[in-house]
Amino acid sequence: MSVDTDSEAREQLIDLAAQFYDQFADGDVPSMEVPTRTKSNIEYDAEKKVWVYGDRTSTRSANSVRGAQKLLKAIYTIDFLAQQLDEDRSSTLRELYYLSESWDLDEAQFSSQDESNDLVEDLEIVSGATREDFHMRPEESGATIMGPLKLREQTRRGEREIHCQEDVGEGGYQIPNNPDTIDFLDNDADFVLAVETGGMRDRLVENGFDEDYNALIVHLKGQPARATRRITKRLHDELDLPVAVFTDGDPWSYRIYGSVAYGSIKSAHLSEYLATPAAQFVGIRPQDIVEYDLPTDPLSDSDVNALESELEDPRYQTEFWEEQIELQLDIEKKSEQQSLASRGLDFVTDTYLPERLTEMGVL
Repeated sequence: MSVDTDSEAREQLIDLAAQFYDQFADGDVPSMEVPTRTKSNIEYDAEKKVWVYGDRTSTRSANSVRGAQKLLKAIYTIDFLAQQLDEDRSSTLRELYYLSESWDLDEAQFSSQDESNDLVEDLEIVSGATREDFHMRPEESGATIMGPLKLREQTRRGEREIHCQEDVGEGGYQIPNNPDTIDFLDNDADFVLAVETGGMRDRLVENGFDEDYNALIVHLKGQPARATRRITKRLHDELDLPVAVFTDGDPWSYRIYGSVAYGSIKSAHLSEYLATPAAQFVGIRPQDIVEYDLPTDPLSDSDVNALESELEDPRYQTEFWEEQIELQLDIEKKSEQQSLASRGLDFVTDTYLPERLTEMGVL
């Protein structure tokens, strides 16, 4: 999905702008066609096991004031991104929103960051490049990796090689905005463990789980950023490492797993670039809540609604998920990762994870 060089990304943007010019020259009303970005036009591809856009499209056309303004904003944004690539600079999505206030036409300015974010996604879809190729980045996610992996990354001072255990502190290696700039040099890892919460990530590192089990611990930091999902996919695809996802035991955390494994509705155009369908769910499972008598909180009404929605979600229509979700609705309880500490601080690394990962065939 990602283009190879900045010049290619710039060329794709310029080609897009040139299409508008050609439409003018031919006497046609300028327009841009993109997939309809509504939930009803998102389909689950059972073969690829990811979310993709359906066949319906929307046309951004200058035959109305509203449509003309959208195209105007697209042209200004393309011009800015092309210049940014020329100068080898980068900016955040937030900065793009504020930057538009300096543009000479009021009609080209964005009314909200959601509007500028959506336009960048439109440009990704139409150009075939990614926002990372445009040097656009979100606000820092802070997600990290800890484990037996040596890599090479680009810095302002040139390339440097880093070992994600030996050359980092307890915080681990911070995942860059564009993980495709990283080269994997060597690793002694047996699997990737993607962990939702910072507290559990710190517990695993303090207990030496990464060293004892040759694990690459990826901190998802809640709902994972695109960069986190991308590097997880690369670790799986390029290093042939199994991926296991370890979250809290509630419906919102199951969706975190779903975004890693199957992609998200919002980034359906990038599912094959970001999603890792082979990723497995470790827990916390509702079955764990019962089996280990974990401390719990009651399900809220929104929790119940989310679980019932997941039963209708094609991603969770498997025997495992249907059993677990129905059990959770029956016991009416949810539990956090850190609730495993009720059985001792070492229980998660000495017993829970080794047993579960062995059952799953990861260990």
